[in-house]
Amino acid sequence: MTSFVTGATGFVGAQVARALLATGRRVRCLIRPTSDAALLDGLSVDRTAGDVTDAPSVRRGMSGCDEVFHCAADYRLYARDPAEIYRTNVEGTRVVLGAAEALGVRRIVHTSSVATLAARADGTPVDERAVARLDDVIGDYKRSKLLAEREVEAAWARGLPVVVVSPSTPVGDGDVKPTPTGKIIVDFLAGRFPAYVDTGLNLIDVRDVAAGHLLAAERGRPGERYILANANMTLKELLATLAHIAGRSAPRLRLPHWVPLAIAHVEAPIARLLRRAPRVPLDGVRMAKKTMFFDGSKAVRELGLPQSPIEPALRRAVDWFIARGYAPRAAA
Repeated sequence: MTSFVTGATGFVGAQVARALLATGRRVRCLIRPTSDAALLDGLSVDRTAGDVTDAPSVRRGMSGCDEVFHCAADYRLYARDPAEIYRTNVEGTRVVLGAAEALGVRRIVHTSSVATLAARADGTPVDERAVARLDDVIGDYKRSKLLAEREVEAAWARGLPVVVVSPSTPVGDGDVKPTPTGKIIVDFLAGRFPAYVDTGLNLIDVRDVAAGHLLAAERGRPGERYILANANMTLKELLATLAHIAGRSAPRLRLPHWVPLAIAHVEAPIARLLRRAPRVPLDGVRMAKKTMFFDGSKAVRELGLPQSPIEPALRRAVDWFIARGYAPRAAA
């Protein structure tokens, strides 16, 4: 069996490629010429040049494949040109689904996100039924992922065998960019996290996310969404766990939400002027006002999604970031 993977140079996609290889599948990865493919070093994958927004290269790379794992995404909470996010996440999804339909691929797994779900005001976990309205989501990344899901819904209506997986917050080794959550870890390790806000998120080992993709291809029902989630943690609990792992002190000062919001508003025009991403993205601060807890029991029940302990995944993340110079080692 040959599997086609988009986004294989990224955090989740590289783990999906590794998991596929471990089952004996042949793996073909669509790679942009400008991408850093270090996460694929040493893996016996077939590499085909292309971009998810370039239909001929996608169709050429997908030809002869039995299944598709569409992991490519532009995961940024800030972009000088937001159109870039929509091109990759929305147009790219449309192109991949169109190629899969034309080539008669038997199964497609689309990597969405819990960003398309509406968190509850009281912080209680939400499941797959809580799909957000476009007018209610914050930021271009969330809007783009919700619009991408609408492309999937149109494909479902045409009878395409697409299964959607919605990872919560993957953590572990290989967060090369890093993701916004990886940046929280890096900033904490670098001593740039003197305080915290009252918020929460759901964490899952990135290797379990990869396993969930394969399980979705094998056991998932086309036309269904599956949240790939595990542990709901407050930000305070996350920072305390990182402090235990890394031998650093956890911040004790809790800030009201208006403080980082004010900082983000002040920094935004400065960042635009200096042509750099803001240290405190406005969309990220706005998202943190809600506790983003999720219920992954459907994926556990129907797919057999693993629920590995989170602390070892965070330890792998800490070790990986430090070993590669993202953050300093703790003083002896």
